[in-house]
This record gives sequence, structure tokens and C-alpha cells, in this order.
Amino acid sequence: MRDVLAQLRAVGGKSHPVVRLRDDNRAEIKQMLDIGAQTLLVPMIETAEQAREVVRSVNYPPQGVRGVGAALARASDYNAIADYLQTANEEICLLLQVESRAGIAVLDEILAVEGVDGVVIGPADLAADMGHLGKPGAPEVQAVVNDALARIRAAGRAAGILTSDRALAQGYAAMGVEFLAVGSDVGVMRAGLTALRAAF
Repeated sequence: MRDVLAQLRAVGGKSHPVVRLRDDNRAEIKQMLDIGAQTLLVPMIETAEQAREVVRSVNYPPQGVRGVGAALARASDYNAIADYLQTANEEICLLLQVESRAGIAVLDEILAVEGVDGVVIGPADLAADMGHLGKPGAPEVQAVVNDALARIRAAGRAAGILTSDRALAQGYAAMGVEFLAVGSDVGVMRAGLTALRAAF
């Protein structure tokens, strides 16, 4: 949590970072919101009931069950935002990650949950669950991924995906997905160092 807090401080107010949690743990969700995260990505969502509980976790009562202790939190600028408790629910962006056959099977039910702003497909875990371990680009996997992304957008929710495959990324961009992660810090650093080694 301290690492995330340091990163949020470093980013400042010019961007809207997406904080990916470990799981749907209610206490951790509250902590991340209190330190100032506004866009959360919650992984491995497999049921509509699980989605509803995450929505409850990110919202203050009566819409949810988020603990009301914002006066001491960075999110309220340490109580300098006078109407924080009244406005916080509207400033949260909740993204749920669907990355298994179970989640895909009930995707439409998850999309119907009020308070879900977007759904991000996890192609690597989905591929593994479909029997294509390490091969998210497999045609069978991509058929499911593309169908899921289209269904998410048709439901009026933001669609998202992460890939390091540039050809797949271009295809997703052409589809108009709203959240497209095209690499990682480790991947970019490794590619840069490998290129330097090759050059010298």
C-alpha cells in the first residue's frame, strides 16, 4: 500500500492512474480509496454477486458499505474537501477484470450490475483456463476475447484489455476499446536493455 501511495503522489493530479488490487478484499479496497485511488481494477470476477459486492465496497452508504473514515485520509485532502463524503461515490471508476471461462459465461449478468463502469478482459489467464497456457493469441481464445469486448461495449460499459502483442493491440484499438494497456514496465525495460546489448 505504501508503494501505491508513493506512486499516486508521484503521478499527481494530471493523470488518472488505474490501481489493480490483488483481489476483491473489502478492507484493501477501502484502503486504496482512502489513499487517493479513484480508478480501481479488481481481478478475477466470476459472478454477478461478486461484482455487486465490489460495487458495495467502493461506495459510501446508503449505496454501499465503505467505511466512513475519510477525515484522516489523503482522498479527502485530509478533510480539506468539505463535501467529500457526498461526492466521492460519483468520482470512483470501477473496472472489473474477467479472466476465466466462469466469468465469460456470466459476462452479461456482470455487465448488468449497476455501478460497474467497465470490464477488462484478462487474456493470459483466460487462455490458460481455456487450455491454451501461454498462448493468448490462439484463434479460439481471440474469438472469445473479441466477442466479450463487443458485448461489453454493446452494454454501454468501457471495455479494456492488456496485451504486449502489437498486432493484437492494433486490432483492439480498431475495435474502439476504451482501456488498452500495451505493455508493462518490466517488458519495456527488458526490451530496451536487450536492444542496447544487441547494439553494443
